[in-house]
This record gives sequence, C-alpha cells and structure tokens, in this order.
Amino acid sequence: MRLRAELGDAVYNSWFLRLELERVGGDGVHLSVPTKFLKSWMQSHYFDRIKKHVVSEFGAIERLTIELRQQGRKSKAREAGAELDAPAPREANRGFVPMPALERKPAPEPAHGSTRRASGKSFQRGECDAFVGSPLDRRHSFATFLVGPSNHLAYAAACRIAEPRAIDVPPMYNPLYVHAAVGLGKTHLLQAMAQAAHESMPRVVYLTAEKFMTSFVSSLSAQTSIAFKENLRAIDMLIIDDVQFLKGPSIQQEFCHTLNALTVAGRQVIVAADRPPSELEDLDERVLSRFKGGLCVDIGQLDEGLRVKILEARIAAVQEKQGGFSISPEVIAYVAKTVTTNGRDLEGAVNRLLAHSTLNGEPLTIAMAEAAIRDLIRAHDLRRVKIDDIQKLVASHFNVSRAEILSARRTANVVRPRQIAMYLAKTLTLRSLPEIGRRFGGRDHTTVLHAVRKIEELVSKDHNLAEVIELLKRILSEP
Repeated sequence: MRLRAELGDAVYNSWFLRLELERVGGDGVHLSVPTKFLKSWMQSHYFDRIKKHVVSEFGAIERLTIELRQQGRKSKAREAGAELDAPAPREANRGFVPMPALERKPAPEPAHGSTRRASGKSFQRGECDAFVGSPLDRRHSFATFLVGPSNHLAYAAACRIAEPRAIDVPPMYNPLYVHAAVGLGKTHLLQAMAQAAHESMPRVVYLTAEKFMTSFVSSLSAQTSIAFKENLRAIDMLIIDDVQFLKGPSIQQEFCHTLNALTVAGRQVIVAADRPPSELEDLDERVLSRFKGGLCVDIGQLDEGLRVKILEARIAAVQEKQGGFSISPEVIAYVAKTVTTNGRDLEGAVNRLLAHSTLNGEPLTIAMAEAAIRDLIRAHDLRRVKIDDIQKLVASHFNVSRAEILSARRTANVVRPRQIAMYLAKTLTLRSLPEIGRRFGGRDHTTVLHAVRKIEELVSKDHNLAEVIELLKRILSEP
C-alpha cells in the first residue's frame, strides 16, 4: 500500500485499518469508515493525501467522498472480497472511537433524556465513546525535560516507551512504574510520554488518580460503568499519575482489572507515585504485584549541576518576557547550592529574585539573593524529612522492625521507639497529629499527642535519651 509506505506502519495501523473502498463509479470514488469521528479526522487531516493516491490508482476522478458506514453492515468491497491490503484490527479495538489526547473538545450537552453523563463525556446507550483524560501541558515535552544523573534512567525508559512500535510487538517495559518526591519531574516526564506517543498512536490517555476515581464514580451514578470499562480497556497507552491517591476497595479493584486487561492485551501502562511500590501500604496487593513485575525506576534528588541547568532554563524563559532581567553566574551558583529540594522551589526562587531585582532596580547580589529566598529555604527545612524515613531510622537504632512500630504491640521495647518516632514526626515534619496517627498504624491523634508530651518530659530529665534524639535529628536532617 502506498499510504503504509509513506506514513509508516504505526500511523497506518492507527488510522487506516478501517478505511474501506465502497464503490467506484461515474460520480467518483467512495470510501467508508465506521465512525463519525474517524470520518471527520480523515477529512481534516488526510483527505488530500488519500486523494493523491486514489488518483494514482484510478486516474482522474470527478470527486472523492468519505462516507459513514452503517453499523453492522459490511462494505460492498468486503462483500466482493476486494478488501484493502491491511491486516485485521485487534479484536479489542473494534467499535472504539480514536480520540487524540491533544485535540479533545467537550461534548455538547445532550437533549434531556437522550443520554447520561459521565466524566465530562456523553455516553449513548450501547455506544462505546472515547475516553477523556486529564489535560496535558504542552510545555511538558521531552525537549524541555532537563536530564542529569538523578533522572537519566527514567528519562531513557520513557523515551524508549514513547517510540513507535509495530502493532504486534509487545511493550518492552510493562508496566513502567516511576516514583519520585514532589517537584522532581515525574509529571513532566509522564506528560512528555503522552505527547510523544500520540504522534504514532491515537489512543493515549493521561489520567491523574483523582480523575480516574471521579470518572469511575460518575459512571456508576450515571449507570454507564460498562461503557467506562470498555473505553478504558480499548486504550493503547494508559498513564496514571499520583497513584498513591487511589482510595476505596471498589476503585482499586476496577483499577486492578484494568491494569490486568491492558497488560495481558499488550497495551502499555505507565504509573507514577511519590514512593516505591513497597511503600504503598494502602493499595491492593494484586496491584502492587503487577507494579513490581514491571520496570520500576526512580527520579532522585536533583544534583547541583542539574539544579544549575534548571535555574538557567527558568531564567532564560523569564528573560524572553522580561527584557533586562539578568542574574550573575555567582548568584545562580549560590541559589543552586542553597535550594536543594526540587524544581518547583527553584522556579519559586527565580520568581523571588525577579521581584527583588525589579522592585529594587539594582543588580542582584548574593546578599540580596539570600534575603529573597530565605523564606523559601525555611519553609522547606521541615518538609525534607519523611515519616517513612523516621520510622526506618528509629526501628534500626532500637533494633526493632518497622512493622512492630506500626503494630498494636505494647511491650516496652516497642512502645518507647514508637513514641520517639511519633515525637520526631511531629517536630521534624509539617504533618498534622491525625495524619501522623494514620501513618502509625491508624492510631488516634490523642495517642500521638500523648507520645510527644511523654518524650518531651523524658528528654528534660534523661540526658542520654536527649543525646540519642539529637543524634537522630541530625541524621534525618542531613541532605
């Protein structure tokens, strides 16, 4: 086929497998497709290209039309055995309307009683409509993703997954699990994959965990859960961000079924969270088992060289809009050495430096930069410490297991480390008492408050215990 040779297998298989020759007559050549969306997409994106090859095949024609094929009716070309030279589509894709992730528009509000609503799309009874994902930020591309030692492996895996592949070739890493702390670029990487993969396959959907949950709940209340499941399982690439927020047994069960269906069918699944699978204590064990069976990559803390790159990129973006704004290499080096948390904080630092430079009307010095970002540094000194790290360190120091600290055991050798861990969680993090209690085996906030007061009392009397806690604080606070 000329179109296959010109466009490549990936694009051809995505769009042209269901394009069929209806008839050739005195009034021209008539082709057909099974859905309105596919007809519109062909006419707006490929009509001239198709017409060129039709003319090459049949000679000069009066006109070329692309018609909507009636549901359940075979085209005359198929009845005559004159099928196009293309393999049959995968069974799971029949009846699915391809929806490019970057060109979705909200469906118009249906007439009263004609449809039921779900997830911002309208589902006709018995119709398998396209699944609407979360919006993508066009700035989040591979071209704008800055690579360093901490994210090189995750970046390489993402690029490999986003490459076009033949329809019968299974994904190399499936599922891909990316985990990183807040602001280190995992959402940027996921959206870059979605936008790059969309070039070769139309059924790419990016979803936040919140969007997945609200869509599922909406489909249940609107009695369109079957259509919801059909749409979700017909996706070629599913990307779920912040999976640690998936809550509720029914939602997790549906996600597990979707994950199984897509991976078994050879569809790519990418999942991201703020921690490794082993620390997702609230997720179903079957889901965790799937995650562990794929490729698990992490994005680590930004090294100083990468922080400099990020600052320079942010400054260059500001300079395009704010002529005359500049920062010396010495100030950039100071900020990169001082703000060590994440990319969002570096962006916040640039915004503060811009404000100080603009309002003061003076070139930025290191002293001015220090004053500008002081609150940013202080605000995040406490956020660096994680409750999980506190529990692990305390358990190791007192020769107990983390599971024992989280358990209901009340023996002295477990109670005291548990109280110390709760005390450190309250003093070294910004977590509330109820949140700390939940992270310590679902305990009540009053239990945490009692532990904090107990350790404060003991520290004031026991010099040795005070030294141990100060040691633990120093270890936990080190970058």
